[in-house]
Amino acid sequence: MEIGISTFVETTPDPVTGKVISHAQRIQEVVEEIVLADQVGLDVFGVGEHHREDFAASSPAVVLAAAASQTKRIRLTSAVTVLSSADPVRVFQDFATLDAISNGRAEIMAGRGSFIESFPLFGYNLNDYNELFEEKLELLLKIRESEKVTWQGGHRPAIQNLGVYPRPVQNPLPVWIGSGGNSESVVRAGRLGLPLVLAIIGGSPMHFEPLVRLYQRSATRAGHDASKLPVASHSHGFIAEDSEVAADKFFPSTQYVMNKLGRERGWGPYDRRSFDAARSFEGALYVGDPKTVAEKIIHLRKNVGVTRFMLHVPVGTMPHDDVMSAIELLGKKVAPIVRDEITKWENADNS
Repeated sequence: MEIGISTFVETTPDPVTGKVISHAQRIQEVVEEIVLADQVGLDVFGVGEHHREDFAASSPAVVLAAAASQTKRIRLTSAVTVLSSADPVRVFQDFATLDAISNGRAEIMAGRGSFIESFPLFGYNLNDYNELFEEKLELLLKIRESEKVTWQGGHRPAIQNLGVYPRPVQNPLPVWIGSGGNSESVVRAGRLGLPLVLAIIGGSPMHFEPLVRLYQRSATRAGHDASKLPVASHSHGFIAEDSEVAADKFFPSTQYVMNKLGRERGWGPYDRRSFDAARSFEGALYVGDPKTVAEKIIHLRKNVGVTRFMLHVPVGTMPHDDVMSAIELLGKKVAPIVRDEITKWENADNS
């Protein structure tokens, strides 16, 4: 069971002071967070791509590269790369470069993205949302397969027997498919034999179990060994030594972000009652003391089938020291509990 962190490198106003830190400061903090995650034994760190004022990371590969030379073991991934509005050649080159700097620890998490700012920014039509992703993913996988590429599509100039460099340390460079729970994307990932990441940020995580089974069936039908394909989850959360302290620290920034997005997307208001329901044992928020969070991750592994868990922290702007403390607790206290319990469970299941 792999355990890690994901972040969107947010720069929303501090919900207490109203202060907004600079993009530069937040990016520098995230590099420190990645280094700490490596030091405390976490397996993976993901940085999401966005193109708006309240998110500082439009280029995850660059942020991850800044941490790569300061880390030794942790895997470094986008979370996600908005492939629909990107050039797959450049995406591959950026992550192959990251792979070289990190000596084989880079991953690409490809997704369509739930934010749409990158489409007009790079000259794409939102009416082509699904077609763009399918075409760009096809090209990315062709580049991954072969040094010389011949390809033609409808939204990018054709490539005729051209080389794409540098080549990565890993062969193949890992490409995951990120999904918010869309069955079409889950089936696509299975058919292609690509690892799957599910964004489980609302409702009951148990509702994602049928999607995991659908993914595995799709992979098996396509001739892939489903038992060898990892499934990850990405969920909001925060850890402190005391569960109520964790909740009180995490709620203000979470409420700010959820209500800001809610106004943009037509959601209802997000209040403390919604938050507390979501941090219950069956909810999608992983907020609490180390034992509480560990038990929820174990429950997710046993009942949904995920093999990698990524805690998304912070949501919005939180004090950097609190974020660093949560990462340390995840690595030093939560991860050992989860790994020990899952190892025992798997050994008993195989005996």
